[in-house]
Parts: sequence; C-alpha cells; structure tokens
Amino acid sequence: MGVAIDAACDVPHDFLERNGIAMMPIAVKVDNQRFKDDRDPAEIQRFRDQKLGSRSHSAETEASSVEDVQTLFLDRLVKEYDCVICLTIMATRSPIHDNVIKASFAILKNYRPIREAAGLSGPFLMRVVDTRNIFAGSAPAIAETVRMIQTGRSPAEVRERAAQIADCSYGYMLPRDLNYLRSRARSKGDRSVSFLSSMLGTALDIKPILRAHRGETGPVGKVRGFEQGALSLFEYASRRVQAGLLVPSLSLSYGGDLDEMRNLPGYTGLVRACGDAGVQILESPMGITGMVNVGEGAMTLGLASEDHVAEF
Repeated sequence: MGVAIDAACDVPHDFLERNGIAMMPIAVKVDNQRFKDDRDPAEIQRFRDQKLGSRSHSAETEASSVEDVQTLFLDRLVKEYDCVICLTIMATRSPIHDNVIKASFAILKNYRPIREAAGLSGPFLMRVVDTRNIFAGSAPAIAETVRMIQTGRSPAEVRERAAQIADCSYGYMLPRDLNYLRSRARSKGDRSVSFLSSMLGTALDIKPILRAHRGETGPVGKVRGFEQGALSLFEYASRRVQAGLLVPSLSLSYGGDLDEMRNLPGYTGLVRACGDAGVQILESPMGITGMVNVGEGAMTLGLASEDHVAEF
C-alpha cells in the first residue's frame, strides 16, 4: 500500500523519502520565473534565493491536472502498489481533490493491461481523502495514514481512519505581513482580508491567528507582534499535547530558515511537552505554494485533537 499527496501539504522531505510517498506537484510562475513545487528542498531554497518579495502575491499556481495525475498513477504507481491512498489539501481551497477524483475513473479503467505487462496480478485500489486542511494542518492525516499502513491495516481501515483524523485536524497560520496576505487574497478574488484591517494591523503590529478546520478557514484570535503570536500558538499546542492528541505527531512549517522558527519564544517549551508525551514533531520548510499564498516568514502548525475551543 502506498501514499500520494499534493505539494501544498507541508511535511518534511525526509519523511516523504523514508516512507516512499509520491508527490503531485504544483507549478508556480512569478514574473518570468518558473518553479516546480514538489517539496524538493533545493527548489524551495531557489525560490527563497530569488528574493521575489512582494511580487509573489500575483504569482500563478497550477495544481496537478487530471492528466498529470493519470500519468503519475498509470506510468508508475499502479506498477509499484496494489493500493494507493491519495491525500489532498482541502477541496474548498484547491481543485486538486476534484482532479484526483476525475483521474481515478480513467486510472481504474485502464490499469489492468499495465499491471499484467509488469507481471502483476490482482486488482488495483485507489482511495482519495480530503484532509479538509492545508499546509501543516494536512500533516496529521498523512502521518496517521503512514502509521496505519505500517501496522498492516486494510485499505478500508486506513481510509476510514484518515478521514476521521481529517475531521479532527486543526491547522493554524501566523502571517508576517498582513499587506502581503491582503494583496494575495485580492489577486485571487478573496476579500476576507480587508484593506482597513491590513493597514491597522501593520500600523499596530497586530497579527491574526488563522485557523483551518473541516474545510473552512478564518481568524480565531489576534496578537501584537509575530513573536507574541508564536508564543501563543506554541503554548496552545503544548496544552493540546498535554491533554492528549489523536495522532502522536505535531507538524510545523515555516517560510524561512527553520532555525529562525526554533529561536521563537515558546518553541523550547513545545519541544519539551512533545518529548514528555511521546509526540513526534514534523518540521519542514513551508512549500513554495504556501509562501506564495501567505508570504515568506509565515508559520503554520497542525495537530489532531478532540473538539475544543481555542482561545488566543
């Protein structure tokens, strides 16, 4: 059984390689620069080295098409696995989930002669899961899918558990630059970050804490200053870890050098809480798609927990 994800899911590159996870890349075009967002650390660094700054808000992004997904599966995955669990970011924010669903019809119709030519017998199964989250918030469902596969569960059990964790996943985002976030939102026709709020936020250094949960995104708090926001998020995550997570892993992504994130207030306390509870921290550079959409220097955090009300 294998796993495929799309590039807007922020998980570490070594986690992908160690578990043989296939990637559905996203094409990104900024001015005359083209990037392939497939979570390759070298490509992420190349994007950051370009110092595109405020121009990235007008970038064009293109998720893997129906044809791209068909090619990935029919050229490779149907010959490597008997079943693939495919996890995508929330369907309400990207066409990738619908593209995978559409591609699955052709894949399941045409895989037999390809597997037979490769000397493989038996059917090929494909299961698609909407993580109902984005960036680091998609990681808990991915980590749990990998864990379930490693413990020998059936495809039905893996898919059911992945969907359950998706419903219980909380993704949080702390932006650096509200003006950038507003410009990007407006370029995509999203009016959720108003001009007045972005100007006031910039003048007073007020940062919103945004949450993604069950396919919806919106603000759940505000803090003064990025460092205070990071402290609030890390302390919140520490409390959830101590209360008990549904998946023994917590994900962090950062749109810059990870050492900058590790030096933020509250980080050491979160690491200690995770160590005491046996929770693995999955840290990764934010993908190119994430930095284009929310700006460099932003941070996202993901965990799976029982229903609760977060106060910031």
